[in-house]
Amino acid sequence: MRWALGVLVPVALTVVLAGCTPSSNPAPSSAAPSPSVSSATPTAAPTATAGALDPSGSAADNKAFFDSVNQALIASNPGAGGQDFTSNLRTNGFDIAAMQVTPDTTTVGVAADSIQFSVRWGDDCLIGQYGQGHYESLVAPALGTGACLVGQTRAIDW
Repeated sequence: MRWALGVLVPVALTVVLAGCTPSSNPAPSSAAPSPSVSSATPTAAPTATAGALDPSGSAADNKAFFDSVNQALIASNPGAGGQDFTSNLRTNGFDIAAMQVTPDTTTVGVAADSIQFSVRWGDDCLIGQYGQGHYESLVAPALGTGACLVGQTRAIDW
């Protein structure tokens, strides 16, 4: 229960802050990203078992598939980190250029208790969080900056 509160409070704050953005910021694109599939497939990439990616659907329409992809990864690799999640999402058709991920380690070099990763989908975001054996996800509006995650994220250069 304590872990769930630790997950839901930052996510709720992200959703609340999304509404606090000045209207002078340029509006993010409302077009759904076109999925791209990498030619380099990670070794033993899990295959999602529920649904399929719907490029013309909304973020909410694709949440079940997003969850299936992430849960399949966790089942095959309980120690998965940010690169694992983003690479696996790309392998399953999500656009890597639309993703964000938080660092796997803290600023003092210890493993983060959890990581967050997201895929921008039109005006919304598919956001996942994994840590201490627990996975949670939600669909939330994109921030006024066009980003999905608040705070420090790392470059996705793989």
